[in-house]
Amino acid sequence: MRRVLILGIGNILRSDDGLGVYIIRHMEESGVPLPEGVELLDGGTAGFDLLGLIDGYDKIVIVDALKTNDKPGSIYRFTPEHAVESRARFSLHEVGIMEVIKTLRIMDHNPEIEFVGIVPDNICDIDTNISQAVRESIPRAVDVILDAATH
Repeated sequence: MRRVLILGIGNILRSDDGLGVYIIRHMEESGVPLPEGVELLDGGTAGFDLLGLIDGYDKIVIVDALKTNDKPGSIYRFTPEHAVESRARFSLHEVGIMEVIKTLRIMDHNPEIEFVGIVPDNICDIDTNISQAVRESIPRAVDVILDAATH
Protein backbone atom coordinates (compact mmCIF):
# COMPACT_ATOMS: atom_id res chain seq x y z
CA MET A 1 0.00 0.00 0.00
CA ARG A 2 1.19 3.50 -0.85
CA ARG A 3 2.06 5.64 2.19
CA VAL A 4 1.13 9.31 1.91
CA LEU A 5 1.83 12.08 4.41
CA ILE A 6 -0.05 15.36 4.56
CA LEU A 7 2.35 17.73 6.32
CA GLY A 8 1.20 21.10 7.61
CA ILE A 9 3.92 23.62 8.38
CA GLY A 10 3.99 27.15 9.74
CA ASN A 11 4.20 29.33 12.81
CA ILE A 12 0.85 29.38 14.63
CA LEU A 13 1.88 32.48 16.60
CA ARG A 14 1.93 34.60 13.41
CA SER A 15 -1.68 34.39 12.26
CA ASP A 16 -1.94 33.07 8.68
CA ASP A 17 1.71 31.98 8.69
CA GLY A 18 0.49 28.98 10.71
CA LEU A 19 -2.28 28.02 8.32
CA GLY A 20 -0.65 24.70 7.32
CA VAL A 21 -0.73 23.61 10.95
CA TYR A 22 -4.21 25.06 11.42
CA ILE A 23 -5.54 23.03 8.46
CA ILE A 24 -3.98 19.79 9.75
CA ARG A 25 -5.60 20.40 13.16
CA HIS A 26 -8.91 21.22 11.45
CA MET A 27 -8.76 17.93 9.53
CA GLU A 28 -7.99 15.97 12.71
CA GLU A 29 -10.61 17.65 14.88
CA SER A 30 -13.42 17.62 12.32
CA GLY A 31 -12.89 13.96 11.47
CA VAL A 32 -12.23 14.44 7.76
CA PRO A 33 -12.13 10.88 6.41
CA LEU A 34 -8.67 10.04 5.14
CA PRO A 35 -8.06 7.56 2.34
CA GLU A 36 -6.28 4.36 3.33
CA GLY A 37 -2.54 4.88 3.77
CA VAL A 38 -2.84 8.66 4.28
CA GLU A 39 -1.56 10.24 7.51
CA LEU A 40 -1.52 13.79 8.90
CA LEU A 41 1.42 15.52 10.59
CA ASP A 42 1.67 18.92 12.27
CA GLY A 43 5.21 19.93 11.30
CA GLY A 44 5.04 23.39 12.87
CA THR A 45 8.35 25.14 12.38
CA ALA A 46 10.48 22.00 12.79
CA GLY A 47 12.74 22.48 9.74
CA PHE A 48 15.44 19.80 9.56
CA ASP A 49 13.92 18.01 12.55
CA LEU A 50 11.26 16.84 10.08
CA LEU A 51 13.72 14.56 8.27
CA GLY A 52 13.21 11.60 10.61
CA LEU A 53 9.45 12.11 10.65
CA ILE A 54 8.88 12.27 6.88
CA ASP A 55 11.23 9.49 5.80
CA GLY A 56 9.59 6.37 4.41
CA TYR A 57 6.60 7.92 2.69
CA ASP A 58 5.88 7.40 -1.00
CA LYS A 59 4.29 10.83 -1.33
CA ILE A 60 4.30 13.97 0.82
CA VAL A 61 1.75 16.76 0.41
CA ILE A 62 3.06 19.90 2.11
CA VAL A 63 0.50 22.50 3.20
CA ASP A 64 1.87 25.97 3.83
CA ALA A 65 1.25 29.70 3.50
CA LEU A 66 2.27 30.84 0.04
CA LYS A 67 3.44 34.42 -0.23
CA THR A 68 2.47 35.68 -3.65
CA ASN A 69 0.63 38.57 -5.17
CA ASP A 70 -2.88 37.12 -5.22
CA LYS A 71 -6.13 37.35 -3.28
CA PRO A 72 -5.86 36.01 0.32
CA GLY A 73 -7.34 32.53 0.51
CA SER A 74 -6.33 31.63 -3.06
CA ILE A 75 -5.10 28.05 -3.32
CA TYR A 76 -2.18 26.77 -5.41
CA ARG A 77 -1.05 23.21 -6.04
CA PHE A 78 2.44 22.66 -7.45
CA THR A 79 5.63 20.58 -7.37
CA PRO A 80 9.01 21.51 -5.83
CA GLU A 81 10.41 21.95 -9.34
CA HIS A 82 7.79 24.59 -10.07
CA ALA A 83 8.60 26.34 -6.77
CA VAL A 84 12.27 26.62 -7.76
CA GLU A 85 11.43 27.89 -11.26
CA SER A 86 9.02 30.47 -9.87
CA ARG A 87 10.96 31.66 -6.84
CA ALA A 88 10.71 35.32 -7.86
CA ARG A 89 6.89 35.13 -7.92
CA PHE A 90 6.24 33.47 -4.59
CA SER A 91 7.92 31.94 -1.57
CA LEU A 92 7.35 29.24 1.01
CA HIS A 93 8.89 29.12 4.45
CA GLU A 94 12.40 30.38 4.20
CA VAL A 95 14.01 27.82 6.54
CA GLY A 96 13.18 25.94 4.22
CA ILE A 97 11.11 23.13 3.42
CA MET A 98 12.99 23.27 0.10
CA GLU A 99 16.23 22.58 2.01
CA VAL A 100 14.57 19.65 3.78
CA ILE A 101 13.48 18.28 0.38
CA LYS A 102 17.00 18.70 -1.04
CA THR A 103 18.42 16.86 1.97
CA LEU A 104 15.94 14.00 1.47
CA ARG A 105 17.11 13.71 -2.12
CA ILE A 106 20.78 13.73 -1.06
CA MET A 107 19.96 10.91 1.37
CA ASP A 108 18.52 9.04 -1.64
CA HIS A 109 14.93 9.27 -0.40
CA ASN A 110 12.80 10.38 -3.30
CA PRO A 111 9.14 10.56 -2.36
CA GLU A 112 6.79 12.28 -4.75
CA ILE A 113 6.20 15.77 -3.33
CA GLU A 114 3.46 18.28 -3.95
CA PHE A 115 2.69 21.58 -2.29
CA VAL A 116 -0.69 23.04 -1.52
CA GLY A 117 -0.13 26.70 -0.78
CA ILE A 118 -2.76 29.10 0.48
CA VAL A 119 -2.23 32.83 0.09
CA PRO A 120 -2.22 34.47 3.54
CA ASP A 121 -3.80 37.76 4.49
CA ASN A 122 -1.81 38.44 7.66
CA ILE A 123 1.56 36.91 8.54
CA CYS A 124 2.99 39.85 10.47
CA ASP A 125 0.85 40.17 13.58
CA ILE A 126 1.38 38.07 16.68
CA ASP A 127 -1.98 36.32 16.73
CA THR A 128 -3.04 32.68 17.10
CA ASN A 129 -6.11 33.11 14.88
CA ILE A 130 -6.18 32.98 11.11
CA SER A 131 -7.82 35.63 8.96
CA GLN A 132 -11.39 35.37 7.71
CA ALA A 133 -10.29 35.05 4.07
CA VAL A 134 -8.10 32.06 4.88
CA ARG A 135 -10.71 30.51 7.18
CA GLU A 136 -13.27 30.66 4.35
CA SER A 137 -10.87 28.86 1.99
CA ILE A 138 -10.37 25.85 4.28
CA PRO A 139 -13.11 23.55 2.86
CA ARG A 140 -11.77 24.03 -0.67
CA ALA A 141 -8.18 23.65 0.56
CA VAL A 142 -9.05 20.34 2.22
CA ASP A 143 -10.54 19.10 -1.07
CA VAL A 144 -7.38 20.12 -2.96
CA ILE A 145 -5.15 18.50 -0.30
CA LEU A 146 -7.07 15.20 -0.41
CA ASP A 147 -6.97 15.22 -4.22
CA ALA A 148 -3.21 15.76 -4.10
CA ALA A 149 -2.86 12.91 -1.60
CA THR A 150 -4.71 10.46 -3.82
CA HIS A 151 -3.46 11.43 -7.29
